[in-house]
Amino acid sequence: MLTGIGLVLLVGYIGGKLVSRLKLPPLIGMLFAGVLLGPYVLDWLDADLLLVSQGIRTFALIIILLRAGLGIKKDQIKQVGTIALKISSLPCILEGLTITALAYYLMNFSFAEAGMLGFIIAAVSPAVVVPSMLDLKEKRFGEDKQVPTLLLAGTSIDDVFAITLFTFFLGLGTSGGDSSLVLDLAFIPFSIIVGVLGGAVIAYAAVFVFKEIKNKYVEKLLLLISVSILFVEWGEHVGIAALLGVMTIGFLLLEKIPEHTSHFNQSLAGLWVFLQILLFALVGAEVNIEVALEAGAIGLLIIILGLVGRSLGVWIATMGTPLNTKERIFCMIAYTPKATVQAAIGAMPLAMGAEQGATILALAVLSIIVTAPLGAAAIYASAPKLLTQLEL
Repeated sequence: MLTGIGLVLLVGYIGGKLVSRLKLPPLIGMLFAGVLLGPYVLDWLDADLLLVSQGIRTFALIIILLRAGLGIKKDQIKQVGTIALKISSLPCILEGLTITALAYYLMNFSFAEAGMLGFIIAAVSPAVVVPSMLDLKEKRFGEDKQVPTLLLAGTSIDDVFAITLFTFFLGLGTSGGDSSLVLDLAFIPFSIIVGVLGGAVIAYAAVFVFKEIKNKYVEKLLLLISVSILFVEWGEHVGIAALLGVMTIGFLLLEKIPEHTSHFNQSLAGLWVFLQILLFALVGAEVNIEVALEAGAIGLLIIILGLVGRSLGVWIATMGTPLNTKERIFCMIAYTPKATVQAAIGAMPLAMGAEQGATILALAVLSIIVTAPLGAAAIYASAPKLLTQLEL
């Protein structure tokens, strides 16, 4: 497994540097490095590494969400709070329902299978969007109206909606219709509230404990990361928005002990240098290009029309807000990448015995191949044209 990790880091680093020379975000090179090394092309990665890749990817997401929280101030949240709630729900629901209808009528899926596909693909990728938005925040793009902060907050909640509705359709298709849509929808705000409250409890406990550990910032960060990992693992088992809770931890620590922030950010930034390669390369390793090609032209059409539905949702969600037309278009672009959720749950319908499980997996993979690199590139290419850059 160590050989595989070494290969992923080396080839991913080289891929990122090569792509950077083309003025594209490095994560695209890391994604394709993973595809190349993965079991569907060269097959150079140990099976044990692929078995634990989900855990490694989750760890990387925890680190980047802690960084995101540590970079968001209270006045920024006040500025985007209401818009974030709208932009995290409407686009996801419209995209999911669009794909559900298309799969039902064009591919002869059952209603339950069409819904599974719709809300697997509807989830936006925090693995792509969050690092991109943090990078734009550091470069001061869109900071006058907190556009990156809006998208950071919205991305985590978006996934709660997508995964909850996917779970409903999965239950509908594999358990004889025992699942309740009303109960599942009612669970969404509960999941978000408990996730945020859980993060708040951890943050306040950390403030108390940190007062007893004088100037030992590495030890404090070790404790913080350890508890965040346990919180996310526990949260996944009970279905709460734990990743949103992790961002809450960082946000409250910035408010309560701002003197720690620079030390934490510096250490987390160093950790992120190699974790980002593992995150994107291991997502790429999950991509089976042959399976994606089986989805064909209809599959590609469904994904594109789903993105049209998502973009319409973003446009509606940002109506009546301070965002101008260019900024609203940027939000539409930034909400296109798929990767993390699709790689994590795309195979679940197949594993649960759904008749169209193989096709659902193929379309989930195709959505990653099409949207992750193109979406990431579009974010960086459009930001200078669509967002105002404040002076550094």
